[in-house]
Amino acid sequence: MKLPYAWLTELVKVPENVDTVAATLALRGFEVASIDDNVIDFEITANRPDCLSVIGLAREASAAYSLPLALPDRTMPTAAPSVDGAELDVTIEDADLGPRYCAQVFELRPDAGSPAWLKDRLEACGVRSINAVVDVTNYVMLEMGQPTHAFDYAKLAGRAIRIRRAKPGERIRTLDGIERALDPEMLVIADAHRAQAVGGVMGGADSEIGGTTRLMVLESAYFKPGSVRRMSRKLGLKTEASTRFERGADIDAAPVAIARAASLLEQIGAARPVGPTIDRYPSPRTPLTLTLRASRIQHVLGIAVADPEVPARLEPLGFVVARSEEERPRASWSVTVPSFRVDVQREIDLIEEIARHDGYASLPATFPELTAPQPPPDARARRDRRLRQLLTQCGLSEAMTFSFIEAAAAQPFAAAERAKPSEGTVPVANPLSEKFAVLRPSLLPGLIDAAAHNRRREHHDVRLFEVGTRFSTAGEQRSVAGVWCGAGVVPHWSGTSQAADFYDVKGVVESVCRGFGVEPSFEPADVPYLVRGRSARVPSLGIVGQIAPSIAEARGFPPNEALWAFELDVDGLATAEPGDTLRATSLPRFPSIVRDLSVLIDATLPAASVRGTIRSAAPATLTQAIEFDRYRGEGVPEGRVSLSLRLTFRSQERTLTDAEVDAAMERIVAALADVHDAVRR
Repeated sequence: MKLPYAWLTELVKVPENVDTVAATLALRGFEVASIDDNVIDFEITANRPDCLSVIGLAREASAAYSLPLALPDRTMPTAAPSVDGAELDVTIEDADLGPRYCAQVFELRPDAGSPAWLKDRLEACGVRSINAVVDVTNYVMLEMGQPTHAFDYAKLAGRAIRIRRAKPGERIRTLDGIERALDPEMLVIADAHRAQAVGGVMGGADSEIGGTTRLMVLESAYFKPGSVRRMSRKLGLKTEASTRFERGADIDAAPVAIARAASLLEQIGAARPVGPTIDRYPSPRTPLTLTLRASRIQHVLGIAVADPEVPARLEPLGFVVARSEEERPRASWSVTVPSFRVDVQREIDLIEEIARHDGYASLPATFPELTAPQPPPDARARRDRRLRQLLTQCGLSEAMTFSFIEAAAAQPFAAAERAKPSEGTVPVANPLSEKFAVLRPSLLPGLIDAAAHNRRREHHDVRLFEVGTRFSTAGEQRSVAGVWCGAGVVPHWSGTSQAADFYDVKGVVESVCRGFGVEPSFEPADVPYLVRGRSARVPSLGIVGQIAPSIAEARGFPPNEALWAFELDVDGLATAEPGDTLRATSLPRFPSIVRDLSVLIDATLPAASVRGTIRSAAPATLTQAIEFDRYRGEGVPEGRVSLSLRLTFRSQERTLTDAEVDAAMERIVAALADVHDAVRR
């Protein structure tokens, strides 16, 4: 909002220069973007639509400097008698979206132009001068914050104005020359036959004021903020009027703006009002009255405010303050909120106004008194912190992605993650765009996009993880996921680099699970978004494997490159106590005996099944069984692989003999042959 300093000084005789005034208002919550040629450009927050006007900012200055506010003349000039054919029938058909509508007929005077002072003031605010009528409507909007709009009376069919919703299939050509489709959720200002303006957004070209206009109708209305916001976004129209209406205009300003415009039009000799002002307000609003307590002020601000200071700080801002007659230990007040302060709805809002009056810098820097012991740390925060530590130790970097994603990106993950057929993705009711259409059913779509983003910028080795929430129609679930592409280990000059594979990501999952005291198991998985044969399911926890190339490439990931991923249920991990307890054990007193075993097994048989069979057949002296080689090729039948394992035997009581270990090996080989049709090599 641009505020010419000369315009401000007409309303409030501020005693200081423009820089000091700007700094004073900045301390009261109005950020200064720039000061240029004695024009202060303020950044007005969305909750203060009253300050999208010169009078609104002048009111703040008058309160800051304890100076009177001199409002401009807003007396309605004496209207001329209605001329023949100047009657106007105004009907509000939808009071929900348009609760108040005012209109006034004017007789235009030909060849009337805007005076230099009016043009200069508009130009200082960044508004181009067009003609006398448009300049006055813009001036009133800047001065009061209340948009108005003019219609050519002769172009209104039936001499009527109807405030209604658009009809199915109805269209309108707006002032920018574009024909736009309307829908029944949009409020329009129509004549007897068709829409002539989109309420609160933009007027129609068919009823625009022109050089031959003799009579015009000037409207000033209040429109429901949410309705204007939706129409503006759907039509792709952002105007000065919609900016004000969608934040919340002053419902009592509508007739005042008509009077102010009439005063200016008569002052510059451009028009005179004809007939009475029409004010349709079927359900007048009762002013909001709040109770303000001195005890609450002191509790919130940490300082006591003298009783006489409360009305002294609120009344200059437009509030009506009356001392309560109720018997209370401390003083209280009944405060009536002015209609232009749509942001004040509760007692705490009034306390904020009192604090803002002297500037927040004047509040003491003290902590509030503790009346209860501090609650214990949230176990979920400790759990998430440990997850981040474990994954960082594994060499992954944390990413934070959006909870809103495209429906197309969510679809394969949603179908796979549904626990029940009735569960599905959660659509966003009012998305900003198609890229934010649904809530993510998995963390992986966002991480895949992040990996693709990094690969397009020449980051070849990408390891990312995220701890967050995934959503379905059945509810929310805390999850941890990661993606990995590129090298399995950091490249070094002393050795060759090897690309990441399934076992690298599987190792990360094992490290995370064991960090929570969980010994994971893996079984073959058939998941739509993972490559079959290169994926596994961790029962009750999640999945690990290679992302399907078609899905990765669709998100911009380079073709012919593997992208590995995992996703685990955090709540499932948290059921076990984290493995923080360290236990010291004595070094082995007796030597171990190590035997290598190579067997031919079915190529699709999981190694975990082989290890399970070995442990079930082996004696308690088997302390370790790990795979160290897997071979498929010459000398190995089709459909089979050669799996080599290293078995370690040790007793805590004595030295084992070769005969004991040989007997154990025979039982193991027999069990493998019986259970898995394995053949020793």
